[in-house]
Amino acid sequence: MTQRKFDERMLHELYEAFVRIDSEAACAQLMEDLCTRKEVEQMAQRFRAARLLMEGKTYTQVMEQTNISSATLSRVSRCVQYGEGYRKFVTPQEP
Repeated sequence: MTQRKFDERMLHELYEAFVRIDSEAACAQLMEDLCTRKEVEQMAQRFRAARLLMEGKTYTQVMEQTNISSATLSRVSRCVQYGEGYRKFVTPQEP
């Protein structure tokens, strides 16, 4: 059985849909249709973990506040350190 190659154009279609989102309500509608509740919660958990790391919280503090696994937190931490997305879209809260 041959495995079909993923059509990269589908990613661009998805990204274009995100670019057209113009409100939190519209974003919620798309996310509810696109993902399971658990998937959305996991993304929110990662987003919060990134913000907490950017605020200088320790791994232990982040895990306590988000209930995120250490493996997932490690990946989020790498992305915060070396990626561009979190730094562009996550704003640490004021103390």
